[in-house]
Amino acid sequence: MNTTDKIAVCSRSFSRNPVLRTELLERFANVTFNETGRQLEGDELVEFLRGHDRAITALERIDDYVLSRLPELKVIGKYGVGLDMIDLDAMRRYGKYLGWTSGVNRRSAAELALAFAIVMLRHVPAANREVLAGTWRQHMGGLLSGRTVGIVGCGHIGKDLVKLLRPFGCTILVNDIRDYGAFYSEYGIKAVSLEELLALSDVITLHVPLDESTRGIITAERISLMKPTAILINAARGGLVDEDALKLALMEKKLASAAFDVFAVEPPQDTELLNLPNFLATPHIGGSAEEAILAMGRAAIDGLSINAIPDSL
Repeated sequence: MNTTDKIAVCSRSFSRNPVLRTELLERFANVTFNETGRQLEGDELVEFLRGHDRAITALERIDDYVLSRLPELKVIGKYGVGLDMIDLDAMRRYGKYLGWTSGVNRRSAAELALAFAIVMLRHVPAANREVLAGTWRQHMGGLLSGRTVGIVGCGHIGKDLVKLLRPFGCTILVNDIRDYGAFYSEYGIKAVSLEELLALSDVITLHVPLDESTRGIITAERISLMKPTAILINAARGGLVDEDALKLALMEKKLASAAFDVFAVEPPQDTELLNLPNFLATPHIGGSAEEAILAMGRAAIDGLSINAIPDSL
């Protein structure tokens, strides 16, 4: 790797982070940071990247249109764990390299899912709204301890959540396309079909990537399988859940509550859903812990020295 290479940092949050800026500049002298405050896309993204040898990207869409216009760009270091914004086939076609480390924000996302489960079981969002509106009354909630938790996707974050749930004595059901038999045995958890998981769980939490096999995986029909007392959590990716069907189920009390950190369109536009008392929305903060930000940023910096797309992708 040539340390005189020109580096473009597309990510706004990386560009604003003084620790990551310093650590990157210690390794590369010629760095352009995104100081616009905007997420770059399309032609604006191309213009920002033009003339650079390597780049750090986050939520920017790197597709055929972008890559075909940047013959000088050699390597992308991915800031964050999701790859749904990068066209890997186009990367291969144009001979670009990808530096990416999976699971570096696992604890941040797992802790958020755990927090969602507890606050929704105790009706914290609804109670808070009432206090702010001048109403003071107790809400009767329930414990997470001893409940059945269904984890859809048992990769890095799903596994970490299993570990965090141990003190709560929960029955844990998992569904994943891969067989993690040794892990399941070690932690006393059971792999089941998605339909069985949805029907039996008190808390359902999603931890799968967004691709063609998972897009819209939680359909209206699958929501109807859930207990009316169940809680649905999505701190994974927008687009996994039919949000219209979710809204209807929440309004008709066919589902107790839901907490979402991600949406099909961000920021979400459905104010009717956002204003439901049994719905909690956060602005895609699953990886927004200081420790996770540094881990993801350092992985992206290391990724600038990669010399291939990993065979597993």
